[in-house]
Amino acid sequence: MDKPTKLIVDCSTGEQTVVELTDEEIEQMETDRVAAEAQRAEQEAAEAAKAAKRMSAADKLRALGLDEAEVSALLG
Repeated sequence: MDKPTKLIVDCSTGEQTVVELTDEEIEQMETDRVAAEAQRAEQEAAEAAKAAKRMSAADKLRALGLDEAEVSALLG
């Protein structure tokens, strides 16, 4: 399997060079990917928790006797 590459552009001359990534760059790329996945999972969990709280609040308002229009007006 070929190593990933990067494009280096010399802006003063317009010369473009394609170079293979070093082992350290590949390791950093993998570390960054894992961190991004973890951050995405945390964000999805936070959004799910927020949605669950919103549903719980709506259920409690309905239990108090509010109709759907009133619940929607309160929760936006």
